[in-house]
Amino acid sequence: MRLLLVEDDDHVAAALSAILGRHGFQVVHARSGEEALQALLPADAPPYGVILLDLGLPDQDGYEVCGKIRKRTGTPVIMVTARGDVRSRIHGLNMGADDYVVKPYDTGELLARIHAVSRRTSGGDDAAPAADTVVRFGPVGIELPTRRVTVDGADVPLTRKEFDLLALLAQRPGVVFRREQIISEVWRTSWEGTGRTLEVHVASLRSKLRMPALIETVRGVGYRLVAPPSGS
Repeated sequence: MRLLLVEDDDHVAAALSAILGRHGFQVVHARSGEEALQALLPADAPPYGVILLDLGLPDQDGYEVCGKIRKRTGTPVIMVTARGDVRSRIHGLNMGADDYVVKPYDTGELLARIHAVSRRTSGGDDAAPAADTVVRFGPVGIELPTRRVTVDGADVPLTRKEFDLLALLAQRPGVVFRREQIISEVWRTSWEGTGRTLEVHVASLRSKLRMPALIETVRGVGYRLVAPPSGS
């Protein structure tokens, strides 16, 4: 797999490139946001399977770079940063990141996340069910074929995994989906470390839909979609 590593620290990049190389990745290293964007330009170049994006870049804010990348390509982006608070994670997902890894990280963890997000390009993009219908749940409309979500008719932009998560819960409103099942169907992995990513995606969905009570946490079990009050 061809992988774009956006990292301004040459020592970190060299060590990580060596590890990734031993696991079969062909690594292209970009030291700045501009270099990363330039690396995406050649139309005839082989596509990248994953982009690892450090947020502490010398020329541009990493979040801004992620937004620009997302406008150019659908390649999965994993943010790699020391900013581990929930607000930063949510902001990264809102900017289009598919996953978020906090430094210092275990190499095995990073490799697991790379393989997890790359499965959607090799095994299909959508974890949501294939259908040609529009699911309506109160003011929320979910168009499965076009992956469009609206609230009271207004478009709500979601990341791939946010849409997949919402579409999965909408299959059976009121039914509790276990965390393990969600992780298996949306992230296509059984790796336990994905649990924190799930929590961040749920928080982001609640914020974007402006309906915090729509997705209910069932402690110790998982999540379910709850019917909004009448008139909502």
